[in-house]
Amino acid sequence: MDALSRAEPRRARGRLGAQSAEARAPAVPWARFSAWLECVCVVTFDLELGQALELVYPSDFRLTDKEKSSICYLSFPDSHSGCLGDTQFSFRIRQCGGQRSPWPADDRHYDSGAPVSLQREAAHYLGYVYFRQVKDSSVKRGYFQKSLVLVSRLPFVRLFQALLSLIAPEYFDKLAPCLEAVCSEIDQWPAPVPGRTLNLPVVGVVLQVHIPSRADKPESTSLKQRGHENLLPAPLVLSSVHELDLFRCFQPVLAHVQTLWELMLLGEPLLVLAPSPTVSSEMVLALTRCLQPLKFCCDYRPYFTIHDSEFKEFATRTQAPPNVVLGVTNPFLIKTLQHWPHILRIGEPKMSGGLPKQVKLKKPSRLKTLDTKPGLYTTYTAHLHRDKALLTRLLRGLRRGRPADTLTTLLRGHLLELTQSFVIPLEHYMAGLMPLQKSVAPWKTPPQIRPFHQDDFLRSLECTGPQLTCVLKGDWLGLYRRFFKSPHFDGWYRQRRREMAHKLEALHLEAICEADIETWMKDKSEVEVVDLVLKLREKLVRAQSHQLPVKEETLQRARLHIETAIGSLPKDLQAVLCPP
Repeated sequence: MDALSRAEPRRARGRLGAQSAEARAPAVPWARFSAWLECVCVVTFDLELGQALELVYPSDFRLTDKEKSSICYLSFPDSHSGCLGDTQFSFRIRQCGGQRSPWPADDRHYDSGAPVSLQREAAHYLGYVYFRQVKDSSVKRGYFQKSLVLVSRLPFVRLFQALLSLIAPEYFDKLAPCLEAVCSEIDQWPAPVPGRTLNLPVVGVVLQVHIPSRADKPESTSLKQRGHENLLPAPLVLSSVHELDLFRCFQPVLAHVQTLWELMLLGEPLLVLAPSPTVSSEMVLALTRCLQPLKFCCDYRPYFTIHDSEFKEFATRTQAPPNVVLGVTNPFLIKTLQHWPHILRIGEPKMSGGLPKQVKLKKPSRLKTLDTKPGLYTTYTAHLHRDKALLTRLLRGLRRGRPADTLTTLLRGHLLELTQSFVIPLEHYMAGLMPLQKSVAPWKTPPQIRPFHQDDFLRSLECTGPQLTCVLKGDWLGLYRRFFKSPHFDGWYRQRRREMAHKLEALHLEAICEADIETWMKDKSEVEVVDLVLKLREKLVRAQSHQLPVKEETLQRARLHIETAIGSLPKDLQAVLCPP
């Protein structure tokens, strides 16, 4: 399918750019490039093959045949979309064959500091597409059709769309040499360190971005221009690397945004049928982002076609639909997937009283096939009452010509308040399961984290429930009961329990380091001292590999404890524990 990938065996990634491996800063070829992107693909239309993978950069990057096929089909809008000109959208595919190489330390460092909702994809590739279709009499079909695709594990949709808008038009005019230069420029970028503001030069432009951190406040989403006084040209400042214009994405479904929020919270299967891959991918991404800061733990496909290798898995009627949000543009898929419990069909944008025409809530029994009208087809009844005041404020703002950023901030604030009001009681209850710090003794096994009892939690809501922070009324108890059965509760609970276990390990290590080791060793046998040395070494390894929340001075004390303990042992044991 792609001559370049077939023709060359795997070798050092030195093909692009004129620099030698010795002249590059990182020891591993293309290490800086790989911190941002997995590869760059060019997909073209071949009269005999259909969509074909023309180029892959770096040329030695390994994609399986199944991954190549998925990238090819998902990089072109299907025939029902009728996209002329330039179109941008995104997709997500499952990585085949498992993780093919160990993740570098920089990747783990990024994940430890990034918000959980923005961590790298572990088992999927994200594809960001710039597709061009224009009339061209020199081509047999009469059209020039080509896509430039950035493949990454980072969910930085705004950054990669901005990057594509800069490099794709250049590439379509100048082809391969331009792409080689761009890849070499990206290979000079600094690593994406959470909390840092970075200047990223490419094709004569400097993109200035802030990499989100767990320490950021949820509402602090904008980036003001900074640190560019000596930069020529002045940087192009991106206010966010990942956030979408939620108001624009949700305009046709504003009346049902809370119902959709509940469906996302509960991990319900949802089929989104949109008029184009752009609308499809933006709606799916907006839906998955409306739970922030909660991590979206279900599968999602911003753009999906019947050619995808997983189509049969999603279309089977022998079992319940999987927990996935599926974005499609082919209306034939409504017939194939009409057994799905929730289907959202979005029509072409039509204004009605200053607001795009709102889709209606409809029963699935009214679902037809090709002539299905726009609507949210579901039997689901929302647990919470609709916030009519929010819709009124958004509509009033739109009629008065308020900036889109202002309306997006209002909508995002509402969704953030909803999610936080729901999650805070869970966090409060979970914190109460943590053993008290005073119960962590240096020379005893640390106490266990108590189990999460759902009934106890539900009883606690009377005093600590979401009614304390959210004005919305409704069946919050019923919503929590359904949430306990969802992948999002499992994902949230596993993450929080892992963090608490790491905190408990850190507290135990601190307790040992603050204790008087010489007094402890006075009445201890050599076996017990050796056992302490081995356990302290194991704790140091875990503290570094799991990045436990311990200070450097605590680690230094642990090393001193190890030296003191070894120094108290006979020479033969010292030689065993500290071989030359």
